[in-house]
Amino acid sequence: MTIFLLIIIYLAFISLGLPDSLLGAAWPVMRPDFGAPLETAGLLFMTIAGGTIISSLLSGKVLKRFGTGKVTFVSVLMTAVALLGFHFAPSIGWLIVCAVPLGLGAGAVDAGLNDYVATHYKAHHMSWLHCFWGVGATLGPIIMAQFILEGNTWRNGYFVISSIQFALVIILLFTLPLWNKVNKNSKVSLHDYQEATKDGSIDEDSKDIKPLQIKGVKLALASFLFYCGVEATVGLWGSSFLVNVKGLSAATAAGWVSFYYGGITIGRLITGFITFKTTNRTLIRTGQIIALTGAVILFLPLPSIFSLVGFIIVGLGLAPIFPCMLHETPARFGKRHSQTIMGYQMAVAYTGTTFMPPLLGFIASYSTIGIFPICIVIFVTGMLLSSEKLNNLLKQKILITN
Repeated sequence: MTIFLLIIIYLAFISLGLPDSLLGAAWPVMRPDFGAPLETAGLLFMTIAGGTIISSLLSGKVLKRFGTGKVTFVSVLMTAVALLGFHFAPSIGWLIVCAVPLGLGAGAVDAGLNDYVATHYKAHHMSWLHCFWGVGATLGPIIMAQFILEGNTWRNGYFVISSIQFALVIILLFTLPLWNKVNKNSKVSLHDYQEATKDGSIDEDSKDIKPLQIKGVKLALASFLFYCGVEATVGLWGSSFLVNVKGLSAATAAGWVSFYYGGITIGRLITGFITFKTTNRTLIRTGQIIALTGAVILFLPLPSIFSLVGFIIVGLGLAPIFPCMLHETPARFGKRHSQTIMGYQMAVAYTGTTFMPPLLGFIASYSTIGIFPICIVIFVTGMLLSSEKLNNLLKQKILITN
């Protein structure tokens, strides 16, 4: 029963990744249909991201009231309807309207499922969960490209993705009773909580204070901000850096950046097995050091081929960080506040994804895209310092408890 529900959660995360890269893949053919300027895609992206941030911030209260199963069901339903709206949209105004439920649904299901897996399953499941997100994010553009190549228009691509989401909605509807059963019978959750309490990781004095007042929460949020800043910035500006600074062709640059995403996806698959042998904190620290090494390689004036090596190393380094930080949430701050803090973390993560890459682009427009590797080094360093300071706080808690 527990394994069956985990399969449903994995499917939900594939569906979460499907729409994430869809707009970028479809926009070159969507734009002429609507007669819209190029920057309209940015407006749609910001609308989706805004809805995601809002729903992530509210997810703690919503999840406590309705439960993860019901919230996941409604959220996936919202995304399915929104994507169907993109299929039928007659104008840009309708696309913006449909972007709102698309963002709201994504934020709620993301925070809810991350907290559920962190609370009820082992660390390797969290890594594989985010590997499945990568599968969805990869399949979305492939499906869309196939319809565009065959001349069936981008609208049919959105219709197929929407149909996949509706199929998952039906599955979620019939499996709603499973969530409560697993929640009651979960031995993993109880064991992990007891172990975390034993080693002093959980702030037992935090029961009567607000989540943001718990020591270390703000440092954790900073880590998520810098992480997503790195991940999104490399994805958005990596090709421009390779073309304008390293002198590569656009096609070659795009191919090299795809190796970066491949590093993240494959790295998370491998991380799932490594978690059997080591702790989340060790994986987070190791990943940050590897990512910093890759960023330094990008920064140094080396031959172009080293840029490919740098992108792959950064991707492999980032792979374990996000899922392991998420899985550490109940152990760091207690199960009582984990849902709310998970929502805050996802909101800050999406904030980093939304605003930090445009910030680099704004600065680069007044200077040069050559600042790209410098910013990546700064972001990774900020993430490492925030994470290490949080670890020191947790160690102090252990010493006081003992």
